[in-house]
Amino acid sequence: MTKLGLYLSKKSASKAEIAKKTGISKSRISELTLNPSTQLRAWELYLIALAIDVDPGEMFKDIFSELKLESH
Repeated sequence: MTKLGLYLSKKSASKAEIAKKTGISKSRISELTLNPSTQLRAWELYLIALAIDVDPGEMFKDIFSELKLESH
């Protein structure tokens, strides 16, 4: 499961409902939540956040929390 998949699971969000509200296909939602090599697009994250009524910025920070700048 991906970070997005874990996030949606934690929020008890329905993938079918998200697909319906966002226009993103159910198969794409499944791919985004199950396949770690799938790249999540910014606009997809934004629409998903709106569909589950969470702040897109907070969702972004939660999902990508492991990313850090390299120190030089």
